[in-house]
Amino acid sequence: MQRLYARARRAWDRPLTAYYLVLGGSLLLTALGLVMVFSASQIEALQSGLPSTYFFQKQLVAAALGALLMLAASRMPVKLHRACAYPLLAASVFLLCLVQVPGIGHAVNGNQNWIQLGGPFQLQPSEFAKLGLVLWGADLLARKGEKRLLTQWKHMLVPLVPVAFMLLGLIMLGGDMGTAIILTAILFGLLWLLGAPTRLFATTLAVAATLGFLLIKSSPNRMARLGCLGATDPGPEDQCWQAVHGIYALASGGWFGSGLGASVEKWGQLPEPHTDFIFAVTGEELGLAGTLSVLALFAALGYAGIRVAGRTEDPFVRYAAGGVTTWITAQAVVNIGAVLGLLPIAGVPLPLFSYGGSALLPTMFAIGLLIAFARSDPAARAALDMRQPVFGRMRAGVRRKTMRRRAERPPSGER
Repeated sequence: MQRLYARARRAWDRPLTAYYLVLGGSLLLTALGLVMVFSASQIEALQSGLPSTYFFQKQLVAAALGALLMLAASRMPVKLHRACAYPLLAASVFLLCLVQVPGIGHAVNGNQNWIQLGGPFQLQPSEFAKLGLVLWGADLLARKGEKRLLTQWKHMLVPLVPVAFMLLGLIMLGGDMGTAIILTAILFGLLWLLGAPTRLFATTLAVAATLGFLLIKSSPNRMARLGCLGATDPGPEDQCWQAVHGIYALASGGWFGSGLGASVEKWGQLPEPHTDFIFAVTGEELGLAGTLSVLALFAALGYAGIRVAGRTEDPFVRYAAGGVTTWITAQAVVNIGAVLGLLPIAGVPLPLFSYGGSALLPTMFAIGLLIAFARSDPAARAALDMRQPVFGRMRAGVRRKTMRRRAERPPSGER
């Protein structure tokens, strides 16, 4: 037993472990998400008078584009990532302002946070604001660290906190409380990585909690969602309908589920089965085994991100990797917690898994960042360089065999 544990520990501590966990975990989550989007969205599409594969096809296109973005981000040098920080943040702010312009902004489920691009395509700028805050915040803190300014509390907070609050204000103008929660988590993740004093951290947290309480108290819809925590009955006006039917879906899945495509709740009982509550359909069709697999993949991504952030000597890489990890894990916790009835329904998708191109594209670019950072670790780079000759010899051997077969092939006139 001890020998097996030691062997597993050595494999876990290898230089390329984080690289393989990020790459493999993200690809498996995206692939399984495509399968579940195909299964969970068919009834929704047919009820809307659309082809049964409508949502799946759109998600497949988004996944293909996201894979290209992930590949590009994984090959970009750190300097180029830092150069993208300010333009991406500025573009996010501009688009968030456009959302509030009549005729350009588009409301979905009561939230004014979309831009209609034409036809069936829409853009949600708040999803790109997460990536913009991570890159800009990491670059800002890294530059201040190089100038030894982070020993002063005002340089820890300004302009990071004011800019983050500006983004939060623009997002909350559209009523998107869920995305605001994730953006707040990213902000506190950056402050935590920065090593902010406990008093400063607690003060900022208290201000954010007070603002959140006031925003929830001022909205009957948000108060109703808060009242559905742990609900087992839809209530007199069915205000807890979605929360309760999410629990019904999970409860009917058992150990191994009812089978792929055999969900009952997606037949109009469960709202948003392919977006916010896709985890409930996964539990119903794939059972506890399927949901635990999804949780394990997110746990692997979280561990790999923490490992990349903890082992690097580059401040920008540490802040960016920590910010991305906070973003993905916090959003997964908020989404899954809402489906389980442990948290209020916030209306955020499950990263890499739920339907939605606006959410998938920046998330896959962020995964590309983690892959690039994992590859940039000196030990990982050395391990990859050692493997290059092996693959080179394999390609050379295949090339020699191909040339030998061509040489042994008789001329066309003698056949």
